[in-house]
Order: sequence, then C-alpha cells, then structure tokens
Amino acid sequence: MECQDLGLIGRIVIVTGAVGNLGRAVAAGCLSTGAVPVLVDRSDRLEAVFGSPAAAGTALLVPGVDLADAASAQRMAERTLDRFGRIDGLVHTVGSFRGGRPAHQDDPDMLNRLIDANLHSAARACQAVVPSMIRQHSGRIVTVGAAPGLVAPAGLAAYAASKAGLIRYSEGLAQDLRRNGITVNCVVPTIIDTPENRAAMPDADHSLWVSPDAIADLILFLLSDRARAVTGAVIAVPGTA
Repeated sequence: MECQDLGLIGRIVIVTGAVGNLGRAVAAGCLSTGAVPVLVDRSDRLEAVFGSPAAAGTALLVPGVDLADAASAQRMAERTLDRFGRIDGLVHTVGSFRGGRPAHQDDPDMLNRLIDANLHSAARACQAVVPSMIRQHSGRIVTVGAAPGLVAPAGLAAYAASKAGLIRYSEGLAQDLRRNGITVNCVVPTIIDTPENRAAMPDADHSLWVSPDAIADLILFLLSDRARAVTGAVIAVPGTA
C-alpha cells in the first residue's frame, strides 16, 4: 500500500497491544502508509520488536502501559501529546480470551477479569485520548471485538459478554462524539490466524480464519478520511477461504 493511498501521512496513531499479532500488523500498516504509530504495550518487548522504526524516528514506543489503570492510560496520552502535540487515531487491540467451560461452572471472578481486559481497558484508552480529539475536532477510534460478542457459543459466556460490552460501548461512544468530528468503529473478526491459535487448534480448517494483515487493512481504511462518514459501525471480518 503506497503512502498516498489513504492520506495517512503524518497522522499520529496510538496502537495499544502493539506487541501482539494484530498490533504488529496495524503498526506495519501505519508505517507503510506514512502514519506515525505510537506503539503501546504493557510489556517491555517493544524495543526488541520495533527497535528500528523507533530509532529512525518514525514511531514512538510507550512500554509499561497497564490499561487496567486509568493513570497509566493518561500517561500514554500525555507522552503522545508531549512528543507530537496531537492524537489523530487510536487502535485498541488489547484483550484477553478465556473459555471452554459452561458459564455456571466458571471461576466466579472470570467475568470480572474478562470485562476488565476487554471492556474497561478500551474505555480507559478512549477516555485518555478523546479530550485532545475534541479540541482538534477530529479523530478516528477503532476497537477490536470478536464474533462471540455478536452470538455467544457454548462455553464462552463470560468472554462473549465482555466483547458484547465492548461492541455496545463503541456504538455509544460513536453517538456521543459524532458532532465532534470523531468516528468510532468496531471491527469484529472470527478466529484470527496466528501461530498461537494454530498451535491451540491444529486440526481446524485454518483457511477459514482471517489474517492479521487483512484486519489491519480494514482498520487503516477506518483511520482514513475515506471512512469519514462511517461511525458507530460494527463490521464483521469473517475472512474468506
């Protein structure tokens, strides 16, 4: 994808969960289209994964951000604003998966842990960046849901509830911000084709899964002005065989 394709040159885009498979794909897409990614992760692996683009001045690394903590999320936004003076986009890929047992047999704390990881983390990230976007009267927010958040399968009630909450939060935030020049959309993949998922499900038909790169392409479109009229959308990303 060439830089001029999406008009993202120079746009400052925060990518949470940047060390993950989807976060890496979004970061690579930002770099390939001329956007400047702010690569955020709870781990200290950012430099090992993204050292070259950061050293070249085309990305900002913000390690040690725990989005379970509102103050940590706020520091993420402040570091971005201190460096660049604006925040044009937020792509929130942080999340957690647990499941496999009937809901009535789940660990009593499972639902709380998943809601904190999948819903509260997104809310804290959005609350940290939205004030600066309102001042700019522009911004793009993309969250990442999951297919069980639309239709819950057996054994995944808590996970499905947490992702359903994220989807509804994204829709509501979009309505709150639509008069401020800010769009909010949620992409909803099925199973993402990652090495970890292949190892966990070796007998599955991997051709039916969706690649991180394909999801990243959609996210980059939603970050662009070509998607300026799209907000509050919940976009299924099932992949194709």
